[in-house]
Amino acid sequence: MESTLQAQLKSWRHHLHQHPETGFEEVQTADYVGRILETLGLEVHRGIGGTGLVASLTAGDSRRVIGLRADMDALNIVERAPERAHASRTHGKMHACGHDGHMSMVLGAARLLAEARDFDGTVRFVFQPAEEHGRGAKAMMADGLFERFPVDAIFGAHNMPGMRAGTFATRAGGIMASEDNFVIHVKGRGTHAARPHMGVDPIVIASQIVVALQTIVSRNLDPGAQAVISCTEFITDGLRNVIPSNVIIKGDTRSYSHEVQALLESRMREVSEGICRANGADCVFEYTHEFAPTINSPEYVDLATQAAAKIAGPDSVDANVQPMMISEDFGAFLQVVPGNFVFIGNGEAAGQGGVPLHNACYDFNDEILQTGARYFAELARLALPLSG
Repeated sequence: MESTLQAQLKSWRHHLHQHPETGFEEVQTADYVGRILETLGLEVHRGIGGTGLVASLTAGDSRRVIGLRADMDALNIVERAPERAHASRTHGKMHACGHDGHMSMVLGAARLLAEARDFDGTVRFVFQPAEEHGRGAKAMMADGLFERFPVDAIFGAHNMPGMRAGTFATRAGGIMASEDNFVIHVKGRGTHAARPHMGVDPIVIASQIVVALQTIVSRNLDPGAQAVISCTEFITDGLRNVIPSNVIIKGDTRSYSHEVQALLESRMREVSEGICRANGADCVFEYTHEFAPTINSPEYVDLATQAAAKIAGPDSVDANVQPMMISEDFGAFLQVVPGNFVFIGNGEAAGQGGVPLHNACYDFNDEILQTGARYFAELARLALPLSG
């Protein structure tokens, strides 16, 4: 028989999964979460950074404060799980990244801490909108998140398909990469496909740029550093018998430090503009910073691994996991306050949590809900210990 806590966590998670909302549209989601927190006796503040909310719980008289963060937004994906009783009821939107599970775990931690009050200080439960496109954390901070609700440290987690269910992984320093987006517009001169000498072919020029960009990581970056440059779109205004006038190359880069970000941007601009100039074409280069790298603070890595080991056992905790090139909006918070981010294994088999993130058949593994809730609650106890 399921425990009362597990039944509650599943109920919350399934409701959230059935009613997905995408970035900055999480009105019903925030209302649902806020009402649960209020029934637990917490003070709830809504509308932070749009649809974000913060709930605070204080026990004892310590002035120490920590934050526990969950992301709220879903994705614009059609769910492909007709047999799933709790499938999305909003066509074209689904929780394909597990934010429904993240919210439920943090709500579970709030319930555990509200019932026991076995800590000394204040815990802030931060529910963030618009994680998927890297806008929500900045929006909350621009709305005075840490001025209105200061914290000494903040903690987050993400489920990870392919990791054994209920295991934990983290590391000091960079655990997830920044994401920068680029657009390179090559402006040539269109002409008939049979008379290429009459024009300036932007396809040939843009192709040279795509190939040349791949030399930046291998020849300009210290081999001890890590980065990825990926060209993901190649768009022209040509036809089958028309050499185009314009080619647009789009893509993104991933790295772990501001210095590497600056190097990539500088060299990509120089390579793109130089190749265009050498071939008589014009170049417009755009480079934007979307996600900050997620860089864990060493002292809070130790705290997180202690909490995880107490919940899952020492053998289920990897304190020096290989960093991943995925990006997470939590990194923006860690630029302002210290803290830690962990991965929690969602499962390895396809039917037991192993379906990849952002897949139309993905589902959060209910079996790890209690693990996550108890982990977050234990973090609070360790960070805000009772005196004596």
